[in-house]
Amino acid sequence: ERAKAFPPGRWLTGGNWDHEQWPGAPLPRKEWIDPYTPNTPVFVTRLDGHMGLANSLALRLAGITRETPDPPGGTIVRDPQTGEPTGILKDAAMALVYRVIPEPSDREYDEALRAAMREAARVGVTSIQDITEWAHWPVYRRARQQGTLTVRVYARTPIPEWERQRELVAREGPGDEWLRFGGFKGFVDGSLGSTTALFFEPYADAPQTSGLLHSQMFPEGIMKQRIAAADRAGFQCSIHAIGDKANALLLDIFEEVIRENGPRDRRFRIEHAQHLRPQDIPRMARLGVIASVQPYHAIDDGRWAEKRIGRERCKTTYAFRSLLDAGVRVTFGSDWPVAPLNPLLGIYAAVTRKTLDGKNPNGWFPEQKITVEEAVRAYTVWGAYAEFAEAVKGSLEVGKLADVIVLSRDIFAIPPDEIAQVEVLYTIVGGKIVHAAR
Repeated sequence: ERAKAFPPGRWLTGGNWDHEQWPGAPLPRKEWIDPYTPNTPVFVTRLDGHMGLANSLALRLAGITRETPDPPGGTIVRDPQTGEPTGILKDAAMALVYRVIPEPSDREYDEALRAAMREAARVGVTSIQDITEWAHWPVYRRARQQGTLTVRVYARTPIPEWERQRELVAREGPGDEWLRFGGFKGFVDGSLGSTTALFFEPYADAPQTSGLLHSQMFPEGIMKQRIAAADRAGFQCSIHAIGDKANALLLDIFEEVIRENGPRDRRFRIEHAQHLRPQDIPRMARLGVIASVQPYHAIDDGRWAEKRIGRERCKTTYAFRSLLDAGVRVTFGSDWPVAPLNPLLGIYAAVTRKTLDGKNPNGWFPEQKITVEEAVRAYTVWGAYAEFAEAVKGSLEVGKLADVIVLSRDIFAIPPDEIAQVEVLYTIVGGKIVHAAR
């Protein structure tokens, strides 16, 4: 229906599909959508952002054929009989299509930011730690200059272009309490749902692969060079790692950089720290590495993770309790739009670990549950610490920023099962009400 309303040639993008919710969990194919989109190029991504479906027109515009080689860090999924691309592109292969999709206009970007800020205010989010593409920075800056930001932004730009941020910070400064540069974001691997997260052992349901290294890891050694250089320049590095091998490789890099660059308050972050070998948990604590995790994934992915990697590896998957007990500083986030933005749903997930399919009424690996207070602290106190802002926010204290939310119920007093139904009555940022439910 949407394609019918589009003029010929206009791209249809978006997605958030999840094949794990379909009977048999088949990956979609271009043939599913080609009959409805003969004149509309389509690229719709899986909810994790690490895999997308292109229709035949999009593949043609991107120049992707059966002869196109897989790029480093990516996969063009092909029909086993014909060798033709099925339309599924994983990780770095997605860039082959992204490069031919027209950039949104300033007006479209500005409206997208306004819509995102409305949603953040609705669910009680007063600060975000964003993964900021360079095309997004002017959008934030316009809103800051116009005084229309209703959420505080800690912007982390892609690590391959870290020198660009260094030059901009040297010229204009790091920002203010509303909009700040926050170092760099990099990637070691892909995602569990796309079977591109990197493990030591093969996937249980796809034994032909154990995942892949992200394109940012090529050529060999480049990620360490970039982290070391950015660290020497005084910037924070936040690096995505999901599979157990990806996390181990990243800890190797962090340890080498710490040894070579010497002591400082660097606050290295692993984004997701999703699947960990038991021996790497105390190692994170020893190195002072922050685990930046997204608790909602535990009750979402927990429906099918054992099918993908087996029960043994799941024992230290979303290992909130083990991380805290080892002394790792854990900060919580959403990974929105991969998962809901609402922190109350994340708190519910961390405390109950009840998977969305209702099959784990006592919690999925319940030994990894944490308390409500620990979950709230991960969203607030340690969230502020993770962006070097604990002196001005993260707790309600005299002299700190007036960023406050009012809830319909006391989440410390009600049964944990009811936290997901709690409503945000007011969201206040900088002393100003930006959301009122009633």
